[in-house]
Parts: sequence; C-alpha cells; structure tokens
Amino acid sequence: MGTLAVDEERIGSLYRVARAVVRPVLLTAWRVVVEGLENIPSEGPAIIAPNHTAAIDSFFIPAVLPRRIIYVGKSEYLDDWKTRRLFPALGMIPIDRSGGDASQRALATAKRVLERGELFGIYPEGTRSRTGRLHKGHTGMARLAIETGAPIVPVGIIGTREIQPPEVSVPLPLKRVQIRFGAAIDPHRYATRADDRLALRQLTDEVMFEIRELSGQEYDPTYATKGATPSAPPPDVIDVTAAADRRSSSEVLRPIASDAPHAEAG
Repeated sequence: MGTLAVDEERIGSLYRVARAVVRPVLLTAWRVVVEGLENIPSEGPAIIAPNHTAAIDSFFIPAVLPRRIIYVGKSEYLDDWKTRRLFPALGMIPIDRSGGDASQRALATAKRVLERGELFGIYPEGTRSRTGRLHKGHTGMARLAIETGAPIVPVGIIGTREIQPPEVSVPLPLKRVQIRFGAAIDPHRYATRADDRLALRQLTDEVMFEIRELSGQEYDPTYATKGATPSAPPPDVIDVTAAADRRSSSEVLRPIASDAPHAEAG
C-alpha cells in the first residue's frame, strides 16, 4: 500500500506538468476533433472505456479530457528509460504482474481510484486490436462499475491506427484524430448482480455496442490477442452517422453468418 501511495502522489504532480507539455504538442502535431465532452461528469467517479488500436491512444485521451484520468499498467514500463517518467506522468499506476493475481491487484487499485471520486481509464478489449476491428470486451470493467456504482463512458477513437499502424514505433504526424465520448451508462440496475456472470457479460456487451457505434469499427466476437496480426487490410469502418435499430446488446453483437463460432471463455 505504501508504494502505491507514493506512486499516486508522484502521478499527481507529474500529470500537471505532462499535460501542460504534452497537450499542446499533440494538438499541434495532429488535427484532433473531440465530441461529447459534456458526457464526462464534472465531478465524481467514472470509468472511461475507449477502443484501442494504437499505443498513442493513451496519449490522446488524457490530453483532451478536462479532468485527470488514471490507468494501471505493467510495472516493467518503469524499467525502460523511455517510459519510466512518461507513463506515470500520463496517469499510469504501475502494477507488478508477478507473484499473484495481477488482475485482482489492478481491480483493487481501480476501486480505490474511483472511491476517491476520480476518473479511471480501462481498455475493455484488454490489449490493442492488431486487426483494426473491435474485439469482445472483458467483464472486469463491468464488475468494477457494479461494485463501485461508477458510470461507464464509452469512447470511440478514430484515426490513431493510421497514425501508428501495428509495429510502427514513430507516429505519423499531420493526420486527423477523432475522439467521441458517448453518453454514460449507469450500472445501478445491476447493483445486486456483481457475481452474476450473465449480468457482467450483458453490461460489457452494452458498452461494446456503444463503442462500436462511436468508432464505426467492424465487430469481431473474439478476444484480442497480442500476437494477432491482420491477414488483410482492415475493413472500411461502418457509417457511424447512420441510425441503427436498437436491439439488445447480445443480438446486435451476434456474429454474422461468415464469422467462425466462438465459445465463451471460462
């Protein structure tokens, strides 16, 4: 707990400096269009849940938000001189992934952040999509929302994959980025169902549906993996301005006939 407290104290001071430096650089190097900032609560806790197609996503979200956002990340980032100061400055709390259940430690850290009334950022897909499609979400986000009562704000990030394609380390400048914050999703209707796997999946799928509407990505009903690489250029995004008939999240996210069947992970 002591180490975590020191890390969070450092994050607070570094974040203010980093935002003052990084934000002008990002907004100058790229054409950034932001929509829906009014959906970010002006105070109190909220979970910010974006899609994730490029490493630079973690730079743009803190730069455009009006409030500080905190993430958790692997402690190995602190071993690399390139990221030792940068990632904590962007709001990352390091989590040691060895010697126990790292996911439980990350969840406990996130709960403390939200209980303090702050914003917590999480990528529901768990890792970057190497194909450009939107993958199935993990249910840790839903459990966190139900246990804390924090609303989930879905986010669609468009254009960062063209700025930083997979395996490209240096982002390409002067391109357009669009960041769309959707309406907050209230988890209170699931308040008594934090241990109900069906409820966790339903809330997660609802968030993923909204992210898909905001990002325009094609949906892939499988979990994203770090080793996945696209076998063909990513598909064109769907028209996010077209109004789709609203159905249940499970129905909307059901695989199309050409998709391979996928069993629920245990």
